[in-house]
Amino acid sequence: MILNKTLIATGMLTASLLVSNAFAAVSADEAAKLGKSLTPMGAEKAGNGDEIPAWDGGLKSIPAGYKNDGIYVNPFADEKRLFTIDQSNVGQYKDRLSPGQVAMIKKYSDYVIPVYPTHRTSTYPDKILKETMENATRVKLIAGGNGLENYQNATPFPIPGNGLEVIWNHITRYRGGSVTRNVGQVTPQANGDYSVVKFRDELTYRPSLTDYAPDKDPNVLFYFKQAITAPSRLAGNVLLVHETIDQVKEPRRAWIYNAGQRRVRRAPQVAYDGPGTASDGMRTTDNFDMYNGAPDRYNWELIGKQEMYIPYNSYKLTDRDLSYDQIVKAGHINQQLTRYELHRVWHVRATLKKGERHIYARRDFYIDEDTWQASVIDHYDGRGELWRVAEAHAMYFYDHKVPWYALETLYDLLSGRYLALGLTNEEPNPYTFGVEHSSRDYTPAALRRAGKR
Repeated sequence: MILNKTLIATGMLTASLLVSNAFAAVSADEAAKLGKSLTPMGAEKAGNGDEIPAWDGGLKSIPAGYKNDGIYVNPFADEKRLFTIDQSNVGQYKDRLSPGQVAMIKKYSDYVIPVYPTHRTSTYPDKILKETMENATRVKLIAGGNGLENYQNATPFPIPGNGLEVIWNHITRYRGGSVTRNVGQVTPQANGDYSVVKFRDELTYRPSLTDYAPDKDPNVLFYFKQAITAPSRLAGNVLLVHETIDQVKEPRRAWIYNAGQRRVRRAPQVAYDGPGTASDGMRTTDNFDMYNGAPDRYNWELIGKQEMYIPYNSYKLTDRDLSYDQIVKAGHINQQLTRYELHRVWHVRATLKKGERHIYARRDFYIDEDTWQASVIDHYDGRGELWRVAEAHAMYFYDHKVPWYALETLYDLLSGRYLALGLTNEEPNPYTFGVEHSSRDYTPAALRRAGKR
């Protein structure tokens, strides 16, 4: 069954075209659907009758063999694929793919989409589910939509009324409170040659600080620190970000420590289409985490909801028996290692506002209903031509009830190059949740300590 996007979007488009008319939270009657016909996060609890199952609380148990070490056992390792979408049959399935996915299949004969049975594995901790349901009647967009009122934690708009609310759900989604990860990033040449840049990322939401106080830095959503650990020519450079909630009141704060100069400086370029860290020009700052930062340069239109084949339960891509050479190929990652499932997604279109500047004139977002994570984003240039295609290979960190990404990819259809971020197969201690951090760990002075070679 393919959902009719026009019918689903009826009653939503008018509100989404003029976000300023849709700042109010939903009514108590609407919010009462959460936990009943809707999941606590706002997804449709029911399945579609055949391919998409009903949500029944997410993955029920931690797979046998998991050692609580951040190296995740694949709960579906023995499952067989249902079919494969390739150049021979892409026309049959194009209504359940984005234009960017179709373009990748047409461009590369070995870019295939292996489709597996759908599992709605994801959920969140009970505290986050409770706070999300409370947010439904409380949180509002500020004037202009570039920030949130009455927001503290969890998902702000489980029953969204416009496209911008859907995007804020992605931006603010729960990622474990406080987590450290060691990951690799590659930007292969068109022939497949690549080198790995390694990062140590620290992400802490303000309520998770050991010295948390409600009145201290109340406009900060989270703190983020990213240190480059390899190669040696880049090692020691560190980025620090204080991400703000009301970005009209105060834009993102960012600093960079340059190890060669031993100097900390403010970094206003770490926003919008500023160059992504060590990305060789293959991503913008706001391509990180699929999309991040202030949404004020775009108009946001909620197209509706549809069924779509998206990367999901991508545990295979974290397999420690795989080397990076087995994953990183010319043109794209090894698609035989990927897993796609049929899920419902929110389709949101971002169009650059008149008078604003960005290298992407339009972006089409496809956001998973169960997690509010962006799954696929198609990027268009100033001529209206499809340019870059982003796919997030999602997985569920079941020991901490955190949906997140195993790997982010961003494909350039014009150059034949791409970026892949989040590789962990060859990294020690890939993910550590529940790390204790204080506000002192996220000051500009702390950058020098983090940047020692």
